[in-house]
Amino acid sequence: MTCAPLDIELADGVQVLEHYRGIRTALHVTAAVACLTMTGAYAEQPPLPGPLEAGWNGESVCEELHDDADHRILRCTFPPSVGHERHFHSRYFGYAIAGGRVRITDSAGAREVDLATGSRFASDSIAWHEVLNIGNSTIVYLIVEPK
Repeated sequence: MTCAPLDIELADGVQVLEHYRGIRTALHVTAAVACLTMTGAYAEQPPLPGPLEAGWNGESVCEELHDDADHRILRCTFPPSVGHERHFHSRYFGYAIAGGRVRITDSAGAREVDLATGSRFASDSIAWHEVLNIGNSTIVYLIVEPK
């Protein structure tokens, strides 16, 4: 897609080059911003944190147990009413040391899941999700990330 640049200065300092003099209506500004977004010329949202960096209400929920050239292992602990803010996952394997009931929110919506102790899960990646412990017991989960 190609977009004709306009003489516009956006609030965050991004400047669009002049092409058509005198075109400064709200419609054209909206079209220019939409064009910049679609072509990647406009700054995107900052990347999401990974599972170690993501926490809950400013507090860490995961700790790094091991990190070497081959893999990283995290232990994440979620007491009742504690979750894991929106984050992404690269390829990983997960294992529930202590299960419980969680609400998972992702691009498909929100769903409630009973996470059984001893259950395991592997994924090539997760673009984003949020997790909240909605049960009465503390959930402990291991995450193994190959490098």
